[in-house]
Amino acid sequence: MASSESYNTLTAQLQNAIGAARTAQKHAYAPYSGKFVGAAVLSRSGRVFAGCNVENEDDQFRVCAERNAIAAAVGEGERDIVAIVVVSPDNRLWPPCVSCRRVIAELAPEAEIVMCNQDGAVQRAAFAGLRSTPFEPGGTGAA
Repeated sequence: MASSESYNTLTAQLQNAIGAARTAQKHAYAPYSGKFVGAAVLSRSGRVFAGCNVENEDDQFRVCAERNAIAAAVGEGERDIVAIVVVSPDNRLWPPCVSCRRVIAELAPEAEIVMCNQDGAVQRAAFAGLRSTPFEPGGTGAA
């Protein structure tokens, strides 16, 4: 079940992760979709790893922000991920796509998903609650 809340009620660690995701979002490479997405993972130890989407002309080689953030964490030896933040490029809340969900299911199945939009809305959901929800680009996916 997803829950909406104010940014101000989030823990300092989650606020830090959202800030890192927003910073990474500025570095996204999205010449095909024009959708700049940022993500960050928060580890149990409090470390934050950020990533952005990197597109390619061939859809098969595009990499989402979530997978890049997870790869950054794994590359630094971090495997205990407790939250994954996704910052959308607009006023909608974007859940992880099917490909990202497969990676999350393997590497962070207990993680909380924190979706944020450009208007400051925040929605939190257990990953297990999203697994059966269809991915809709730009949709909440966590109704």
